[in-house]
Amino acid sequence: MKKIFAVTINYNNEKITLDWLASMEKINKENFSLDLVIVDNDSSKQFSLPKKDQKKNIHVIISEENTGFTGGNNIGIEFALKNGADYILIINNDTIADPNLIKNLLEVLDKNEKIGITAPKIYFAKGHEFHKEMYTSKDLGKVIWYAGGEIDWANIKSIHRGVNEIDKGQYQVSEKTDFISGCCMLIKKEIFQKVGLFDDRGFMYYEDAIFCEKAKRNGYELWYVPNAMLWHLNAASSGGSGNNLQDYFITRNQMLFGMLFAPFRSKIALILQSLRFLISGRPMQKKGIIDFYSGKFGKGTYFQVKN
Repeated sequence: MKKIFAVTINYNNEKITLDWLASMEKINKENFSLDLVIVDNDSSKQFSLPKKDQKKNIHVIISEENTGFTGGNNIGIEFALKNGADYILIINNDTIADPNLIKNLLEVLDKNEKIGITAPKIYFAKGHEFHKEMYTSKDLGKVIWYAGGEIDWANIKSIHRGVNEIDKGQYQVSEKTDFISGCCMLIKKEIFQKVGLFDDRGFMYYEDAIFCEKAKRNGYELWYVPNAMLWHLNAASSGGSGNNLQDYFITRNQMLFGMLFAPFRSKIALILQSLRFLISGRPMQKKGIIDFYSGKFGKGTYFQVKN
């Protein structure tokens, strides 16, 4: 029987994580076993399972420091690989899964040895849409967050196809895609053996783009699977969109991703953009650029600055 480990991170969001756990315990398991791994990333109140959830297939790992999305997931991935995982599902804790999520992702992943990672169609959870005023009540829960993705190399950005669109079946074909969000990705164990774990320099943001690009450059395909579905409480774990945390890590890690993989002309444009940020960017954008050029990765100096 195939062994799948689902890895998620908890950081000061116990209720959200327990809701995720309840969702994952409803997963339909066909020809695979499922272990759930919760990595507590040095929460102010250490995460613990209620007695009713203390089961052999649910594992809580306590990290004594906040290691970010990259480090927290790497802790869970290493645990899964040591315990015989054939596949690892990286999944945000601020998500609610359809019962057939893993079954449908696995079906496509196993179709071809070239396919290394699969991703579901991801919707905004009700009430977490970017532009709530655009939708009627009957649209909620059907607004797309991710339906495949691509890398815009000219601007060094990862783009979600279909974002903010109401699902009317327009992205209902299972197909190869250019980018998979770290919100949810099912990964063959051999990918980690070939490309390593998540790049710890990132801490959070762009780590999924870096990982996907490494997989592609090692000959693997990424596939979008529309009949695998997930609902995302967008940005619940990072405190909402457009904040200082995003300004810092997205700005710094865009530089990291671009300098690793972008075409030469795009790298020049990225350097020019970084100079503009230094002159007229928001405070944490400036800090992100300074830390990139100073080689201060991981947490960088973000948590040393009063936000």
